[in-house]
Amino acid sequence: MAGESLQTKDVSLLDVLDAVLEKGVVLKGDITISIAGVDLVYLDLRVLLASVETLVQARDKELKEFREETIDFS
Repeated sequence: MAGESLQTKDVSLLDVLDAVLEKGVVLKGDITISIAGVDLVYLDLRVLLASVETLVQARDKELKEFREETIDFS
């Protein structure tokens, strides 16, 4: 896909969803509802969207790195 414009390539919603679930996406946002300058509701939103397989692989990678750091070979 490098060098190709999205205008010349057909991308289906399934392709986009597959790429998102394979890599994972973190969405973060803030919503404030106010009236006359007075904040009534504040929402801090954080969403992680990934497949279970991606999350398991990331966890296993983190555990492996942690074990390598904590093992003392001296």
